Amino acid sequence: MTTPCDARVDFTVLDAAALLAIAMGGAPDRSARPLSSTPKVMTDGAVTGLWRSPDGTVQLRLHTDGTYAGEVAGRKQAVRGTYDVEGAEVVLHDESGLNTPVQVHEGELEMAGHRLLPV
Repeated sequence: MTTPCDARVDFTVLDAAALLAIAMGGAPDRSARPLSSTPKVMTDGAVTGLWRSPDGTVQLRLHTDGTYAGEVAGRKQAVRGTYDVEGAEVVLHDESGLNTPVQVHEGELEMAGHRLLPV
């Protein structure tokens, strides 16, 4: 006996970059621009450097060349990509096309409820 509906299973495979962005509150941006092969050079050192959550679970390193690397405790692979500074916001663009907004507040970064302090 056949049913009018075929059973479908939808498996979505996410890499570590996508999982980190989702965990940090990022969402896929359908209009995301492709990663630039040459990231812009950052001259404002206000956001560059190593940032870490007080409990040590989230770490974000913003390089002066406009690239970043992020880690979340329990994840095996680090996330990498480029970033742009847009006013009081840093937007992370990871290799999978996800964009994650990071708010800059008085010497701290806030990313999806995680407070990051300079190390």
